[in-house]
Amino acid sequence: MAAVSVRSKQVTDPLDDRAKARLYGYGWYSGSSSSSSGSEHEPDSESLGRLIYSFMEDDEPPSPVNGPYDSTTMVEDGDCDDAQIVEMLKGLVQPPDRVVASLVERALQSCSSHEERSVHRRRVMTDLRQHGYNAGLCKSKWEKSGGLNAGTYEYIDVIKADQRYLIDLDFVSEFAIARPTPYYTVVLGALPWVFVGKVEQLKLVVRLVSDAAKKSMKAGDLHLPPWRKNRYMQAKWFGPYKRTVNPVAGGATDVRSPPESAQMARSVGFAAPVASKCRERPPFGGGGIRHQIKINLI
Repeated sequence: MAAVSVRSKQVTDPLDDRAKARLYGYGWYSGSSSSSSGSEHEPDSESLGRLIYSFMEDDEPPSPVNGPYDSTTMVEDGDCDDAQIVEMLKGLVQPPDRVVASLVERALQSCSSHEERSVHRRRVMTDLRQHGYNAGLCKSKWEKSGGLNAGTYEYIDVIKADQRYLIDLDFVSEFAIARPTPYYTVVLGALPWVFVGKVEQLKLVVRLVSDAAKKSMKAGDLHLPPWRKNRYMQAKWFGPYKRTVNPVAGGATDVRSPPESAQMARSVGFAAPVASKCRERPPFGGGGIRHQIKINLI
């Protein structure tokens, strides 16, 4: 296994486009804090690209909530050591906003095991908005292009000031593959069932896990399916998307995002949420694995 070569964020020589593409994968996309129900968000590569690059060049020390791995470091020529990859992932999946993570966990505990996952997502989004957060339900959709298969995906976002947090309620199952190696099983074990994090955190997580999946499939002499390739996985969370804040699917009410000054005040304009108590957690993933609310609040 090749040694790990890392460069600290104090190094200021710029990355060329090829290096950025290798590090961050497919596309750079961003949303808007003023989005309303059903609004469309097209790719905006320059704005998020500048955000990520400036984040890497920032001289501020990393926040402790990011865990042991500082996402401002770069992995250069050569593969990372397996153990270090796992440590990187453990740091990257730490939620940067523990209050949001706790609210997501609490909302999930009130969900019924008989409801569809889409209902859970909308319920969590509505609960976050009732606590004053600018939360929305995002549905990404991308067309077939080159080696990229067409697809759709749903997740939740929270826009707080100029920061966008992404929330996925069934995160780890998105990376399941056939006949995983022991190492890839350890990689999956480092991931939370529920992901709450920043765009740049998630982009690096997807890249690292996708590379590990490719390595695992190759070790088993298996073909990596198109829907597990890094480009496809990146498109789920970073492709063009529509954003809605309606508490009911297909509802006619257009509830606009609350202003930042009212983040901790109850948002108005919502229908009363349907009360639902959960007798048991809903099953997620395959193989009879039961859902665990694991958000890594370490």
